[in-house]
Amino acid sequence: MARSSRMAGTSGETLTVTLTESLTIDDRDYGGLQSMTFANVLDVTRRLVTVLHTTESVIATFAAVIGPGGFIASNVKYMRFTNLDDTNFITLTFRNQDNDEFAIKLDAGKSFLWCSDNSGGMVDVFNATQDADAAYSTNFGDLTNLQARADTGSVDLEFYIAGGSS
Repeated sequence: MARSSRMAGTSGETLTVTLTESLTIDDRDYGGLQSMTFANVLDVTRRLVTVLHTTESVIATFAAVIGPGGFIASNVKYMRFTNLDDTNFITLTFRNQDNDEFAIKLDAGKSFLWCSDNSGGMVDVFNATQDADAAYSTNFGDLTNLQARADTGSVDLEFYIAGGSS
């Protein structure tokens, strides 16, 4: 089941994302504040999907042209994925054009952010290999799809993807 809202505009706006860390140990402030801006945002999708534990499902695709459930890879500027469950984790698997994959465990109540490449969105953004030295000497691939699978039981996942002109 998916619930979504998608908005598109004709003039680019600026998305501002602010990360705040708040921590005091022995009366000393160890907090931090980081703000990022993304210019010329024309399109934003905020979607809530129910991720099943029985199968891995494609929840978003990225290509040169827009399609159902898809985004133009070069236009994506910012992505946030939030596990809304209070118990179970989700495995998010990212795949590139070379069929390289990397997976992350998104624990209950946690978020994962991915900011785009400054010049190309989600084009030429990652390589996956077990050989760390090879990762430095090979070409990065374009993000092509994102798959999700819940650990046990169904889990609600919210994702927010903002894009626009490069």
